[in-house]
Amino acid sequence: MTLFYGTELTSRLMLGTAQYPSPEILSDAVRRAGAGVVTVSLRREAAGSRAGQAFWALIRGLDVPVLPNTAGCHTVREAVTTAQMAREVFGTDWIKLEVIGESDTLQPDMFALVEAARILTEDGFKVFPYMTEDLVGAERLLRAGCEVLMPWGAPIGSGKGLNNLFGLRALRAHFPDVPMVVDAGIGVPSHAAQAMELGYDAVLINTAVAKAGNPAEMARAFAMAVEAGRMAYIADPMEERDMAVPSTPVIGQAVL
Repeated sequence: MTLFYGTELTSRLMLGTAQYPSPEILSDAVRRAGAGVVTVSLRREAAGSRAGQAFWALIRGLDVPVLPNTAGCHTVREAVTTAQMAREVFGTDWIKLEVIGESDTLQPDMFALVEAARILTEDGFKVFPYMTEDLVGAERLLRAGCEVLMPWGAPIGSGKGLNNLFGLRALRAHFPDVPMVVDAGIGVPSHAAQAMELGYDAVLINTAVAKAGNPAEMARAFAMAVEAGRMAYIADPMEERDMAVPSTPVIGQAVL
């Protein structure tokens, strides 16, 4: 199993905790997924309020490692402040760093992301940056102290799957030893399997499970897809061909 900042997870499936119909359905989905990590937004937690404390008690009861995030932040200052507050609330130096640069696509602002990552790593955080599949940006994030990268598959909540296969393949090939998680845009289990077949170390799913007709069953489906995709990657899949190749050799057949 890949190590994330020295920690070995129990599963390559990470699960978000927003948008579920009820706390009970959320709990059931996390258990059915066998999730290795759950992500939690500080704004969702609403620190200090009664509702927030109840939600945090629910998350603690799941007994799954927590990855707080800076969802909804648009500036370096806002992201850094949110991360510092999250460390106090959740008692972890792990942070999924989001700095949004464009409102329609929720595309990360790579310039601000690198700066925020530098500030947070210097402050002792273990940063999981939500990024595009940009090779130069990835290099800058690693130089800033990040040891994990989280490229998007497609815009958050879009369900479009892996929009830029070339970019994701190039990123994986360019940094073969860096733990990487495909985050955002995955809509169905086949998308998750595809990400794992590319050699990614994990996937993060939220909307596709939370908004499913049966979140618990969808969570289980994603868990199975992640496992299948990883097994396929390890098994070294055949390469695509432009021409047909007969699976049964013609040598030795009778000539009529």
